[in-house]
Amino acid sequence: MTILVLVVDDEPDVEALFRQQFRKDLRTQRFMMDFAHSAAEALARIASTIEQSLILILSDINMPGMTGLEMLPRVKEMRPDVPIIMITAYGDPETRRKALESGASGLLTKPIDFALLRGEIDTRLAQAG
Repeated sequence: MTILVLVVDDEPDVEALFRQQFRKDLRTQRFMMDFAHSAAEALARIASTIEQSLILILSDINMPGMTGLEMLPRVKEMRPDVPIIMITAYGDPETRRKALESGASGLLTKPIDFALLRGEIDTRLAQAG
């Protein structure tokens, strides 16, 4: 079974950054990463990943169209078992509160602490295994 992490961010350089940070994991197929550039694209991808083991969704909050916070309850409805970590450039208490109240498992601020994120992914992989 394919183990999948979905990254949702409208910034074009995010995919290259994540692929570089997790290149060894991706090369050894420890897990796969999929990328969506909008909330609408993410919802379509999530709907089509039912047969895959989606273990984590990482989503930017500020995106054009539907924001990450607006997407959150819809994802929780579709895949209540999948933890979602929101990513924002603004880690203020109000943003954190809104994200957690909407069902997010956590909040990471940009620039992303990839050591912390790797720990999160490792935890999810252990639970999936």
